[in-house]
Formats: sequence, C-alpha cells, structure tokens
Amino acid sequence: MKKISFKLFIPAIIWFAISFWLLTIPGTALPQISWFDQYQGDKAVHIFMFGLLCFLFSFPLKKSILRNKWIIIIAILGLMYGIAMEFVQKYFIPFRSCDVDDMIADGIGCLLGWWVAKKYFIREERKIQKAVDQL
Repeated sequence: MKKISFKLFIPAIIWFAISFWLLTIPGTALPQISWFDQYQGDKAVHIFMFGLLCFLFSFPLKKSILRNKWIIIIAILGLMYGIAMEFVQKYFIPFRSCDVDDMIADGIGCLLGWWVAKKYFIREERKIQKAVDQL
C-alpha cells in the first residue's frame, strides 16, 4: 500500500486551525447581523465549516483501501470536535455559549462531508474503472 503524504493533509490542517480560531472568537468580536440571527445563519456556517473539515481530512485517503472506515472515523471525530468546542465556548470563551442546535448543525456538516467524500471517491473509482476497461 502506498504511503499517504503529509502534504495532502495541509489544507485540512489549515482549515482546522481556521475553524478553531472562528469557534474561539469572543462573542463581543462577532458581527451582529439581525437577519443572520433571525434566520439561524450561524447553523449554515457550522454545517459548512464541519462539512468542509471532514471532506478535507478525507480527501488524502482517496486511494486508501481502508478509506470507507477512515471517513466514518473522521466524521465521528469531527462531531466530537464540534461538541467539545461548544463546551469550550461555554466555559472558556467570553460571551459565548453552548448551543445544542450548533452541535446538531456540526453533526449535519460532518454527515454532509462524509457523504460528499463518499460520492467523490465513487466517482473517482468509476473514472479509473472506465479507463481500465478502455485498455
């Protein structure tokens, strides 16, 4: 089995750092946008953030034999990270709170990241199989 290069994880690590920074910004530093709060826009941000996080960590595993197990593990770890960050916000970040709806949005994002990664890998396998069949 081919070794997975650390370089492929760099985008995921960068996005993890960005998400950590965004999740630890004090509440007073966050912009107050009335329509955004009214329509629960922060839930869409959580879904996007965690979906992208799970996809980026799954992407380097596209050629791994055990990728299906790993992307499930990545999605579970992503959800655990989201839940942990809600408690970090509650106890350590000024003017932030623990929101169960945010945890649910994080979970939806992790599932979405898992689903997109799985669809992407299936599409890549089909391309490879089509190329092999043409030989």
